[in-house]
Parts: sequence; structure tokens; C-alpha cells
Amino acid sequence: MIRLDNISKQNGHQILFIEASMSVQKGEKVGLVGPNGAGKTTLFRMITGQEQPDDGLVAIDPGMTIGYFSQDVGEMSGQSAVAAVMDGVGPVCALAAEMSSLEAAMVDPDQAHELDAIMDRYGEVQGRFEELDGYALDARAREVLAGLSFSQERMDGDVGLLSGGWKMRVALARILLMRPDGMLLDEPSNHLDLESLIWLEAFLKSYGGALLMTSHDRAFMNRIIGKVVEIDGGSLITYSGDLDFYEQQRALGEQQRQARYERQQAMLAKEIKFIERFKARASHAAQVQSRVKKLDKIERVEAPRRRQSVQFEFRSPPRSGDDVISLRNIHKGYGAEPIYAGLDFLVRRKERWCVLGANGAGKSTLLKLVAGATTPDQGTVGIGASVRMGYFAQHSMDLLDGEETIFESLDGAFPHAGQGALRTLAGCFGFSGDDVEKPCRVLSGGEKARLVMAKMLFDPPNLLVLDEPTNHLDIMTKEMLVAALADFEGAMLFVSHDRHFLGALSNRVLELTPEGIHQYGGGYSEYVARTGQEAPGLHPGG
Repeated sequence: MIRLDNISKQNGHQILFIEASMSVQKGEKVGLVGPNGAGKTTLFRMITGQEQPDDGLVAIDPGMTIGYFSQDVGEMSGQSAVAAVMDGVGPVCALAAEMSSLEAAMVDPDQAHELDAIMDRYGEVQGRFEELDGYALDARAREVLAGLSFSQERMDGDVGLLSGGWKMRVALARILLMRPDGMLLDEPSNHLDLESLIWLEAFLKSYGGALLMTSHDRAFMNRIIGKVVEIDGGSLITYSGDLDFYEQQRALGEQQRQARYERQQAMLAKEIKFIERFKARASHAAQVQSRVKKLDKIERVEAPRRRQSVQFEFRSPPRSGDDVISLRNIHKGYGAEPIYAGLDFLVRRKERWCVLGANGAGKSTLLKLVAGATTPDQGTVGIGASVRMGYFAQHSMDLLDGEETIFESLDGAFPHAGQGALRTLAGCFGFSGDDVEKPCRVLSGGEKARLVMAKMLFDPPNLLVLDEPTNHLDIMTKEMLVAALADFEGAMLFVSHDRHFLGALSNRVLELTPEGIHQYGGGYSEYVARTGQEAPGLHPGG
């Protein structure tokens, strides 16, 4: 289906691939992994023909259709979300648009004299639309958009008015509706809530074509893929199995390489010692010469490259009172839309609440009420004695000064910390060496999130309020964050669509549903076991 044979590729001074090969067959679901900047997006672009390899061959089966979802969503406006999704399927959308304009023309008194011609044309267009199964396509487009949490109103509204995250969903829906022979999905799990993520997981499991995808969401990837391709130092290495199996095999391979390297180093040291000792003696000249030749011919085993993963260790936050947050009789709505009507909620010291609920249920609103970013229409939000709050929201990243470098941003926040401590902090959050000199305006979403997180956690609060903290974070940073937060001694209130994060860190669940608000002792894993669902209103398998 898709084959890369001995490809080499260089971007500027950076060598991405050296004689690398891989393939994806029909029905295979493959996860593409590798550190940031390793060349995952370049690989996708070479498969779609947007870039060419410097050497080697990219082969696609003749007639094979490929759908490519990337984070780079083009301009969308002037049509509804449904029309934008159907657009990807070709002529059907143009016919739907023409039918719509002909329907308007039929009731336009200025065009009454042309009514017969308009109706004839409408009959032709409608006939062709039916031939191409257009009515079913509209229903399928709506089904896909509903799966990605679009309301009917949002489906029919102007796509140009949507936020970047919702436009991403439209672009993803377009690929899913196409059902191409092969799908390339670059981070499809970004910007999705838990319900959409679970729906997409079920959709991709049932998809029969060839799938190559990247994702920073470990649980999502693990449930879909049966093969991993890793980009490692210019090579493409294929492992059968899911991410967990790949990591076991990779660790085993590294141990074996390390052992081979150490054995060879010991042998070389012994030979070199012999040569040094006897090189001046004529009686040993032949032996010395033969050993020198032998050493020249030996293929050196390289030391395994160690993946950099720095652990962040919390300083202990100051102790708060036992009651950290108390919400009493909270009423809150937007316009005529009530979100809370009489909410009572208490967070105590050392409790870690995850908040679950469908889009629009009020998850972010709850966090904003606690953080003081919005006020209740009625009721009181009480913050307990000695509580110091750290609030992370998506807009936190917009508050960074674009002209400051990463180091200047950290130094401005902690002027007395000292250079060494700040460089260590930057390293923990993935900014090593010269990275700290990057200006904030050039940072990716993930880099900005890491910087904001570093600033929040260096001088730790005793209450963390986190709204989707893992959006944009790669798997390694996420693992570091989970490990660090596991030792956090304060209270937490958070929203996340990452099931690994939810399961590892929560010990209480607040569930927001149209039927009411439910509180569960025990964390997310216990919630799933008790309710038989991974998100409110969703049963396993979608």
C-alpha cells in the first residue's frame, strides 16, 4: 500500500533520514513515534508528495486515495461546518450548494420568468446528487460531526466563526467522511474532549484501510495500533505490537546494545594494552602488527543513545487549612443558558478532583469560578486558610511576553533563583542548552504549555487548578508531569481528556450531567469500574 525504500532527507543542516525504510499494508494501524523534531511531519509530507526525499523511493499503490490530517488547518469560512466537511468528498458538495441556490431562485419574484428553466436545472442537479448518494452523505457528515461533539447549531453555523480547535475538528471530520484507502493522522487527539476521543477511537478501530498516526495520548494510541514505527537517529525501526510492547522491546534492545558495547570496549582495552606494552619490542613485532590490523577491521559497536528524560521534583508546598475550596449554592449561566443551579461542592486538603462532563456541561466554568476568573450569579466561592493557588488554562499561554526568551521569562518570575536552578528547571520541562534563548513568540503550543507549567510549579502552590494541562504535551513530558504530580502534597482540581493522566492522579470524581451532578469517592479508574463508562453518558465502544 505505502512503501518507503531507502529514503534519505535533509532539512537545512539537519539530517532527518538516512537510507530509511518502512511500509504500511491495507488494514494495518501503525503508530509513528520519535522525539519532537525527528521528522514525523516530514515523513507524512513525503508520503503525500508535498515534499520529495533527497534519495530513495516513496511508493503508493496506483489509484490509492490518501487522506492527510495535519495541525495546519487552512482558511475556512463562508460555508457551514457540514458543507465544509462534505467539501472533502468532491462533487457532491458543489451539487448541494447549487441545489441550495436554485431553491432560493425558485422563490425569488425577480426570477419568476425563468422558473421553468430553474426547475429543469434543479431536477438535473437533484438527480445527479441522488446518484452520488448525496442525502446519505449529508447524514453521514452530521453523524461524524456529532461524534466529534458538534451540536446541530454548530454544524449549520459559519465555519469561519469557529475557534481554531473546532476548525481542527472540521478538518478531521472531512478526512473521516472521505474514508480513503489510507489515512495519515498527525496528532488527531489534540483539541478533542474525552467523549470525542472515545468516539474517534471506536471509529478508527472499525476503519478497514491503512492507518499511520502520531498521538501524544498514550491510551488512545495503544487501543488502536498493532505496529509501531520509530524514527531514531535517521533510521525507521519497525516493532510489531502496541506502544507498551514497543517500549519493552526498545528497553531490551538498549540493554543488549549496552552489553555488546561494554564487552567490545573491554576487548579493545585489552588489545590496546597489549599493543602499547609490546610495540617497542622487535620480538613481538609480528603479533603487534597482526593485532593492529585486527583492530582496524573490527566494526565498532556504538554506545546506545540515552533518551534525555529529566525528572522534576516538587519542593513541598506550604500546608493549607483542611477546607481548601467551598462552593455554596452556586448559580451561574450564560445568557438564558443556566449551567449551575444551586451547586454545593467542597475540596479538602490532599483531595484530587477530576471533573468529567460533556462539552458545555460547565467544566471550565467551574475551574474559572474557583480561580476567580469569573464570578457566580448567586452563591459564594470560599478559598480556605493559607491557600496558594496555581491556575493553568489555555489562555495562560497567551500571557507570555513574546519578546522575552524562555530564560528571561523564568528569570523575571524568579529573580532570586540563580542561573543554575533556572537552567535545571528549564531542562526538566524539555528546554536544554541553547533552547532557553528562544524568544517566546516562536514557541509551539507544546513549548508554551511547558514554560507556563514550569513557572507555575517551581514555587509550588498548595492548590492546583488545571484546565486541560496535557494539551500539546508530548508523551515524555506528560510522563514527567504525572510522576511529579503524583508526589504533589496539595489539593488538585482538574479537567483532562487524557485517560492516563486521569487514572494516575485523581482520587475523587465530580461528574456533571444533564440529569444532575454526582460525586464519587475514588479516582477515575474506580469511576470507570463502577459506572461501566469512560465518560458521562458514554458506554464502552462508543
